[in-house]
Amino acid sequence: MGWFSAAIVALIVAVLLGASQRVQQELDKNETADEMLNAVTALRYLTLEFVLRHEERSEAQWQLRSGSLARLMAQAGAFDTREEAALLAGLEHTHSSLERLFGTLAAQPDKPPLGTPQRAVADEFESRLAGQIGNKMQTMISDVLRLSELSRQELLDAQRRASVTVAVFGALALLAVAGTTWLGYRSVARPLDRLREGTARVGAGALDFRLDVSTRDEIGDLARAFDGMTERLQQTTVSRDELAGLNGALQAEMGVRQQAEARTTAQLQRLNLLHQITRSIGERQDLRSIFQVVVRSLEDQLPIDFGCICLVDHGSGRLLVSCVGLQGAALAMAMPVAERGYIDIDENGLSRCVRGALVYESDIAAVDFPFPQRLAGGGLRALVLAPLLVESHVFGVLVAARRAPHSFSSGECEFLRQLSEHVALASKQSELYAALQAAYDEMRQTQQASLQQERLRALGQMASGIAHDINNAISPVVLYTESLLETEAGLSERARSSLQVIKRAIDDVAATVARMREFYRLREPQASLAPLDAGALLQQVADLTRARWNDMPQQRGITIRLALEAAPGLPSIMGVEGEIREALTNLVFNAVDAMPDGGQLTLRTRVDGARRVCIEVGDGGVGMDEDTRRRCLEPFFTTKGERGTGLGLAMVYGMVERHGAQIDIVTAPGQGTLMRLAFPLPAAAATAAPPRQAAALRHSVRILAVDDDPLVLKSLRDILERDGHAVTAADGGQNGIDSFRAAQARGEPYALVITDLGMPYVDGRKVAEAIKDMSPATPVILLTGWGQRIVAEGDLPVHVDRVLGKPPKLSELREALAACCGEEA
Repeated sequence: MGWFSAAIVALIVAVLLGASQRVQQELDKNETADEMLNAVTALRYLTLEFVLRHEERSEAQWQLRSGSLARLMAQAGAFDTREEAALLAGLEHTHSSLERLFGTLAAQPDKPPLGTPQRAVADEFESRLAGQIGNKMQTMISDVLRLSELSRQELLDAQRRASVTVAVFGALALLAVAGTTWLGYRSVARPLDRLREGTARVGAGALDFRLDVSTRDEIGDLARAFDGMTERLQQTTVSRDELAGLNGALQAEMGVRQQAEARTTAQLQRLNLLHQITRSIGERQDLRSIFQVVVRSLEDQLPIDFGCICLVDHGSGRLLVSCVGLQGAALAMAMPVAERGYIDIDENGLSRCVRGALVYESDIAAVDFPFPQRLAGGGLRALVLAPLLVESHVFGVLVAARRAPHSFSSGECEFLRQLSEHVALASKQSELYAALQAAYDEMRQTQQASLQQERLRALGQMASGIAHDINNAISPVVLYTESLLETEAGLSERARSSLQVIKRAIDDVAATVARMREFYRLREPQASLAPLDAGALLQQVADLTRARWNDMPQQRGITIRLALEAAPGLPSIMGVEGEIREALTNLVFNAVDAMPDGGQLTLRTRVDGARRVCIEVGDGGVGMDEDTRRRCLEPFFTTKGERGTGLGLAMVYGMVERHGAQIDIVTAPGQGTLMRLAFPLPAAAATAAPPRQAAALRHSVRILAVDDDPLVLKSLRDILERDGHAVTAADGGQNGIDSFRAAQARGEPYALVITDLGMPYVDGRKVAEAIKDMSPATPVILLTGWGQRIVAEGDLPVHVDRVLGKPPKLSELREALAACCGEEA
């Protein structure tokens, strides 16, 4: 059976090795095809790079990649099927022609100057060569992809054949194991069953029983040994009286050993109990929980009928009952020895224990002192008092009592003494831990304050970095929206309302970008506050966020019901409309995120008892626990994982602080969240200043617009040309300087230059300097995403007449044109 099993295993190993080698071969082919595809793709990229730049580095890299591809195709001998060989030959042929075409492209001489016929011919020839190279590369990519597909198909076939092979030979192995098991049962289990029967009969006294097994194996040897044993037993006789005497001596010895074993077991149990109690109190840090663990463990496992721990009050000379066990609570009330009660220390066992001695009273019924008599009145008879001693100072007493007299052994008294030492050490560690925890809390608060300052500094840097890009991106939207609202009289009411919502949202974005670096700072005295209608603000927020609380949840099969409750006749509040609207939008978004399964979103305005206008945003979502509620206003704290930034509620809090308002959070886990913003009523009604009308420029002027963003350039050009001006757009600072110089040379100077500040190579400062050098009288307007910061900090660049921030408002742009090119100017 062993040789047969070894042969099957060897056959299975050989077949599996063959299958794995075939799979590995197909894997190697697939990797070669992938490397060829990467090489062809790299050649295509390098060709494009060479056509664009004509750099020697690109040509050298192309040659290296081409040589690598040629070596790959030369070494691809594993592609042995007819179709694979045909594809490989086609690849080699296409690659050779590709090398010739690229050599022709690389050998082209330097191009003639721009604008000449020779330059046009050279460009056309280069374009056609690049097109032929691209077509051949596309052909090679298709062939390599087909080669890769064939290798993957062959790999799947090889894996499928290997799986079938494993299944077939696994079934054969199972059949072989089942056969050998059945043969083993036939040859071993039946003789062993016969041997069991013989053992039972011989044990019952039938010494003439024989197995009579004649096989020449281990079972046969065992059977013959068994038959020999029964023969020797028949020849042996033992006296029954002698056996009885030996049995009595054995029983006596067993009794002695059982007593010693019982003592050892009790000692081990006490040591184990001491270990358990020590480990339990080591895991706790407050004194009361340590005492509770000790007393309850003694009640359950020692056991005792009553236990408590008292602390020594050295000022009053009494003991304060700190902890009483659960089982002895009723006795403690009857004696009385209740928690937080006092016990007088007189000249009895308590006084000796307070001096550091272990006290054991085997029967307290005969002890004529107040405390033992209290315990005896509750039916207790045996008493042990163990001192809690730390550095020769007793700070407490462990009391253990039982109902039966003389019920504490010397081992148990010693156990209670050792336990009191461990409890005293744990108590000392608890005091040290409390001191360390207080120091740690103080240090953590200091660290949190430092971390808060660092987060605010990082947020200011981040806001400064992204303000320019965001303002550039929304500038065309602002210009086109204002122009459409102003010039398109045929707009429908719905379209005009939608454009007004877009304009209001873009204004909020611009205000947010300008405000990010200043949140958590008090509002500057010059900030303009206007009277606002809280109900109208709430309606605008509901309209702006409709897609978030209505459309998007419905796509996921979720329904969120909006309840808008605006109290009539609310007084106006003083504030910045964009900031308050943005804060309410953030609160609505958070409320929607808190209701993943839908629910009710409530928007409410009212006047509270303190004569404040309250705006409330409530949800029926998951709610917050106390720790989350306490930290939710911190910057960068979020419970949304990767989906959240932790800045939404922080910006809401910054808005509340700047407006002198108050934010209240009412929440509980599973009961939703209510965010209440309470704004104080103004002392007197404020009158909003009428908006200043922009002065219109009555004549057309020639304007040069310089920017590196094509969308900003296009929108600026369209808006200014719609006002009747002639606008020339220059992409980048150097192009702007060249355009201005060329216009000066033609005698067609520009009346105004509008330039961006942040541009590569030549920025707005250099453009303004160059314009002023050529024409000191030409006004220069700097249009930049950092405009608000530059104006606020008074950092006006030299050679610049006006600074406008992005996104520019149409009225501000017209006012700047009138100021620079109008009659007064």
